Amino acid sequence: MEEQQLATAGLMGLLAGLGMGIMLFILAIAVFTIICHWKIYDKAGQPGWACIIPIYNIIVLLKIVNKPWWWLLLMLIPFVNLVLLIMVIHRLSLSFGKGGWFTVGLIFFHVIFFAILAFDKSTYTKLEN
Repeated sequence: MEEQQLATAGLMGLLAGLGMGIMLFILAIAVFTIICHWKIYDKAGQPGWACIIPIYNIIVLLKIVNKPWWWLLLMLIPFVNLVLLIMVIHRLSLSFGKGGWFTVGLIFFHVIFFAILAFDKSTYTKLEN
């Protein structure tokens, strides 16, 4: 009976350590993503700190891609928000001189492509409507 309790305690400790490791990895990815977004906002001439303020970050992002603030209200509608989000990400890609394939990368490999956008030599150009 004592061996079983020791084995169970050891397994629980292993799982707790694994869980903490995963949590620290996710936290590191989140901090890195915030840094990337901050840098992108700065490159676009907007305050970098705006990326960490909920709702306001979307308003600033809409300003970066030259779309009206009321698109935020449309983003509250299910399925419409997905279409608008893809349009916003595509316009963000175009604003930094990237193409459609880069937009696909931004959508499916968010962390990697936002890091590329943040730290490469591309410059921001405001798009026309």
